[in-house]
Amino acid sequence: MRLYIDPGTGSMLFAIVIGLVGVVLYFLRGLFVKLRFLITGGKAAASDSNSIPLVIFAEDKRYWSVFEPIIKELDRREFDVVYMTASKDDPSLTCEAYPHLSAQFIGEGNRAFAKLNFLKATILLSTTPGLDVYQWKRSKSVKYYVHTVHSPSASITLYEVFGLDYYDAVLLNGIHQEEDIRALEKLRDLPAKELTYVGLPYMDEKMKRIAQLPVPEKHERTILLAPSWGPNSILNRFGSRAIKLLLQTGYHIIIRPHPQTFKSEVDMIEKLMDEFPGNDQLEWNRDNDNLPVLARSDLMISDFSGVIYEFSMLFDKPVICASSDFDTSKYDAWWLETPLWTMEYIPSMGPILSEENIEDIKSLIDTTIGDTKYAEARSTLRKELWLNQGEGAKRVVDYLIGKYQELSHKDEKEEEKEVRPADLPEGSSAS
Repeated sequence: MRLYIDPGTGSMLFAIVIGLVGVVLYFLRGLFVKLRFLITGGKAAASDSNSIPLVIFAEDKRYWSVFEPIIKELDRREFDVVYMTASKDDPSLTCEAYPHLSAQFIGEGNRAFAKLNFLKATILLSTTPGLDVYQWKRSKSVKYYVHTVHSPSASITLYEVFGLDYYDAVLLNGIHQEEDIRALEKLRDLPAKELTYVGLPYMDEKMKRIAQLPVPEKHERTILLAPSWGPNSILNRFGSRAIKLLLQTGYHIIIRPHPQTFKSEVDMIEKLMDEFPGNDQLEWNRDNDNLPVLARSDLMISDFSGVIYEFSMLFDKPVICASSDFDTSKYDAWWLETPLWTMEYIPSMGPILSEENIEDIKSLIDTTIGDTKYAEARSTLRKELWLNQGEGAKRVVDYLIGKYQELSHKDEKEEEKEVRPADLPEGSSAS
């Protein structure tokens, strides 16, 4: 007879085991510290040389583009950083451009989290939500956890429940994010996080790259279908029907599924790719770098994917978004009565694709490309969601180095308190 453990139970058991191991290890470590204190006559020990000043954790290789501008600025200032990745083929592992970067593959899935759960570092920076919720636990030897976003839309409330609750700080890029975070903190009686407006370092870098691109050659009209993933996405809602209708327009069609689709919706995407193999009119795109495909597209059709904001803000091109009765039940948005501002922007950026007008999608595309009324909305979007444009990496690094110095200074003060004569064992000396 075979025993079966469902994924949820498996995750819970893993968390319990990690927790028990952590209790034992930290008990032994604490005992060692006390013994060392007595043996050295009560002298304060020097800062732990095994503790890393700054760690960046990337759960997937696709986040290298998010972190590289920050690493580049850290390297320019000669500040060392350890980059821990859960992708064995992460570009960081073969990057030799930054002498102050040390990249490590720490395993996939639970192996990566097991490593992080016992990490010794001053600051950990990540774009991964869910800290201290499931497998990824706060390490007692990490002083400060900082979250940065990986999408210009970055609606904090569209993380799964409790996504950012246990971070110490969040680096923001848009005016609405602080309001949502504070509302969740008040609702859940959480301590206030440190919130700092920095901008979007990776968008700044993309804008620099776009400025260097050659002027696009004249080409046939190209439509990019770039959906998100999950039950509300276009590919799940309209499936092969949407692709058939797009092909009937006669335009060149590029389909770029969300990377998570190939992990969580394998059967669905494989069926569609078999039904619609690539040819001269249709191409499936899975490039790690999305900039070239965005540059050669005239219009994007999407749903609630953050890529619509990249397309609009970087290239000032029109979008069509599918309507959706978005189910917020598993997201932080469900807990708040305030409007989901990410969704409020979408109707101002372009027309909404629905069951009523999908059959006439060619006319919708043609009208949208020729209409100038959405340009003003795109301009407003850039102002509200891309603060400190061009200064993102500098501001992130200013914050990280400043925070490191602050925490190090705090440690020095605490060490000074430990060697006060009143605190020493009888017969000991502070000299």
